[in-house]
Amino acid sequence: MKKKFKNALKHIHDVIVNPKRYFTKIVADGNMEESMLKAFLYGLLGGLLVLFIRLIGGASITLGSIFTAIIIVPVLAVALLFVMGGLLMLVSEITSGERDWEIAIKGLASVFFIYPAILVLNALAFNCVSIWVISLLVDIYILFLFYNISLYCMRGKRGSVLLVIAILAMFMFTVYATNYRIGWFMLKNAGATLACLI
Repeated sequence: MKKKFKNALKHIHDVIVNPKRYFTKIVADGNMEESMLKAFLYGLLGGLLVLFIRLIGGASITLGSIFTAIIIVPVLAVALLFVMGGLLMLVSEITSGERDWEIAIKGLASVFFIYPAILVLNALAFNCVSIWVISLLVDIYILFLFYNISLYCMRGKRGSVLLVIAILAMFMFTVYATNYRIGWFMLKNAGATLACLI
């Protein structure tokens, strides 16, 4: 157990500190179940942490909120893994990178440790300013990770990857600069977003 915990910490350290070295080592070995399990478990962890935050915040815990935390959120994490995998494969096709679905899923699953952190940060937002800051920082970091996975894991051409990331960044800027941001914020924390409408 102690060894697994140390390996998990080393994995997180490598992704954050030296993503190039980490992502270039990812290869297809026919074991995608581990990636799906990893996404599910991180989703479960995130759901339970959010439930705990709401509990200590004084919110009433219902059967629905428990079901959401232990079933809906983990299943959504796995669904998100495959949706992002499809987007990554499209980006890889555009940038002349790998066409291997397994490598795409493994690359994305390797960064799913941030999923619980994102859920917790969104849950901690308490007003309009906090949801703005948290959402913007998280989205920028996700773009950074997506760049590294596209470049080093999927081995896309650097110039093409930078162009795709720039387009995604422009799309993100458009969302934040228009009222579409309200819908985006609502998905993250409805309570904090309502403060933006007052």
